[in-house]
Amino acid sequence: MGIRSFQESTPRLGARVYVDEQAAVIGNVELGDDVSVWPMCSIRGDVNRIRIGARSNIQDGCVIHVTHAHDALPGGRAVVVGDDVTVGHNVVLHACTIGNRCLVGMGSVILDGAVLHEGVLLGAGSLVTEEKILEGGYLYVGRPARRVRALTAEQMNWFEYSARHYVRLKDRYLAGR
Repeated sequence: MGIRSFQESTPRLGARVYVDEQAAVIGNVELGDDVSVWPMCSIRGDVNRIRIGARSNIQDGCVIHVTHAHDALPGGRAVVVGDDVTVGHNVVLHACTIGNRCLVGMGSVILDGAVLHEGVLLGAGSLVTEEKILEGGYLYVGRPARRVRALTAEQMNWFEYSARHYVRLKDRYLAGR
């Protein structure tokens, strides 16, 4: 596994966490129970903190980074990802907050200060601009992302299904070691 300390900060991993050997998890990072981090991900908590909640999955090629503290932003900005979140392939999360039970579609970019409230479905390739707040229970798509429609009950159930699927898959990887 590519788990590395940076200065005084060492990543903290919950129970049954899977970090692929080709992923990098660096510095002030906390991964909750049953989190999975797949190949070629970079989760770099070098100048602020990153927290990823239980049963969330960070799929292949994702980049997660933070904003450092400076005069205009004394505390900088962390990344917080809630529980049961699916972050699709090649997503960039930068200094943003993702609520519980969200799905971030492949190739999306979420920028500094943006917030996805619980239950957001963000379509593939979307761009969430700085400081944008997305209300839960809706599908958002586009560059920049815009609200398209309310989610169906089936889509709302998909958040938990996807999280459970990735927990089972990472358990298979852990058992195969």
